[in-house]
Amino acid sequence: MDFNNLVQAIQTLNAEDAFRPRLDAQQWRTLGAYLTPHEMRAGDLLVKQGDRDRTVYFLAQGSLQAFVSGGAPGAGRIAILRAGSICGEPGLFADGPRMANVEAMTPCVVWALRLPRFEELAARVPAVALEVCRAAGAVMAIRMRANAVRQTPTA
Repeated sequence: MDFNNLVQAIQTLNAEDAFRPRLDAQQWRTLGAYLTPHEMRAGDLLVKQGDRDRTVYFLAQGSLQAFVSGGAPGAGRIAILRAGSICGEPGLFADGPRMANVEAMTPCVVWALRLPRFEELAARVPAVALEVCRAAGAVMAIRMRANAVRQTPTA
């Protein structure tokens, strides 16, 4: 799994809630050293609603769907995420239960940034960690605003 594919997907994603960190090539390489790649099959659950997990995921390849459980059939879908998207970003900012499920719709490659690794990044390379926080916070704000209008929770 090539980290450069993730960087390219992030940089080319054309979505309102796109993750847009201002990182140069060296800073991207630094961030990549703190991420762990994972392959998923269609139907695999990446995030489970109600779980307590402080991991942020970056989607390099494939499609994910975010949805809430417990509503009318088909009414719980929040979003479809394409390559270049992030999910689980609230976990960077607060320790609380996950608000939605995130499931692979197709085979996917995701890169995980777990909280202990993020804290290590923040201690060693604070400028990169700050930019990741800024960009993830911007994504979270856009999604919260959109979900408030639709009156659905955030992933």
